[in-house]
Amino acid sequence: MDTIYALATARGRSGLAVVRISGPGALAAGLALCGSLPAARVAGLRRLTWGGEVLDEALVLSFAEGASFTGEAVVELHCHGGPAVVGAVLRALSAQPGLRLAEPGEFTRRALENGVLDLAQVEGLADLIDAETEAQRKQAVRVLSGSVGQKVEGWRRDLIRAGALLEATIDFADEDVPVDVSPEVLVLIDGLMADLGREAAGVSAAERIRDGFEVAIVGAPNAGKSTLLNQLAGREAAITSEIAGTTRDVIEVRMEIAGLPVTFLDTAGLRDTEDRLERAGIERALARAEAADLRLFLADGSALPLEPSGDDLVVIGKSDTISGASGLAVSGKTGAGVPELMARIGEILDARVGSAGALVRERHRVAVTTAIAALAESRAEVVRPDSRVELAAEHLRQAVRALDALVGRVDVDDLLGEIFASFCIGK
Repeated sequence: MDTIYALATARGRSGLAVVRISGPGALAAGLALCGSLPAARVAGLRRLTWGGEVLDEALVLSFAEGASFTGEAVVELHCHGGPAVVGAVLRALSAQPGLRLAEPGEFTRRALENGVLDLAQVEGLADLIDAETEAQRKQAVRVLSGSVGQKVEGWRRDLIRAGALLEATIDFADEDVPVDVSPEVLVLIDGLMADLGREAAGVSAAERIRDGFEVAIVGAPNAGKSTLLNQLAGREAAITSEIAGTTRDVIEVRMEIAGLPVTFLDTAGLRDTEDRLERAGIERALARAEAADLRLFLADGSALPLEPSGDDLVVIGKSDTISGASGLAVSGKTGAGVPELMARIGEILDARVGSAGALVRERHRVAVTTAIAALAESRAEVVRPDSRVELAAEHLRQAVRALDALVGRVDVDDLLGEIFASFCIGK
């Protein structure tokens, strides 16, 4: 492979910047700049020079092939983070023969190709880089640590055991096989189907942790929706006015509740109106409210514009103007009741993500449901009176291939370009 290099930290002025070099010529490139390299995995201070000019003093690390993030020989130059320093170091590297600038995600792609990471771990790394909340961080770290690959290995072992039992009956078809293998095969298949089914069911919750929840604030005009949104955001995110129908579009504010990413939606007040623009805003509000994960109804004594369902919350709004309000009541103006409201929303959403498992993406769910379908076909062949063992074994092989695709062993080339395009150049 080519030897590649790139800035691994964010561009711009900073205290430190890390330039990573990976590939067969990495150590030679590092020597050309530093004169000598510290022992592998030992940091050493070195003066970087090129063309007789001192570029910087940097902390230098080297990693041997097979013991680095990419699986290749790697040198990291921890320079001062000024744009001029970084530019000079990158120009010096570009002047060396056999080196080229890395493409987006190429370091991580090499880690995948060299067996350092599986595809699920690569996705976990992307999620970790993008993590904004504590729940997202924990989920991404779990995936990056190899939790998906570990589960796949366990499922794969059971599939191979069941397939081996069936293959044995094929190999000895002309002889008397002393043991009926179908009971053990069925136990293995049923256990796998139950386990895979639980994981597939948990993907939706895991996706919510990664992508976030939407909570729509719904109510009649002048119910205090925009004032409440501003109180939640801690800023003037929405225009407030005594004039009914001020909010025409959906205003979004993203925040963290109980470690989860949550987007609050301030929607247009729901009422009958002849105003074409306001009516368009109301239609949009209804669509977003119906699609939201949770609806927060601000009640003002009038009939609710939508029927609450499930965990939807009905809250008394403008509690500062009401005496003796019972139940959950809030004031967007004074902030009264807002902490209690946030805690209740956190409880509801936290309960919803309790079923999240190791699988976190729709691609994972598709791979697992494909495996479940293949297992169902295999089971049907095993229990037939005229058991067609060859077909049952083939369906088990299909299940293995589906799970192998989950971690990137087979049939994922068309996915790689899309996945790595989301990475920055230095990763």
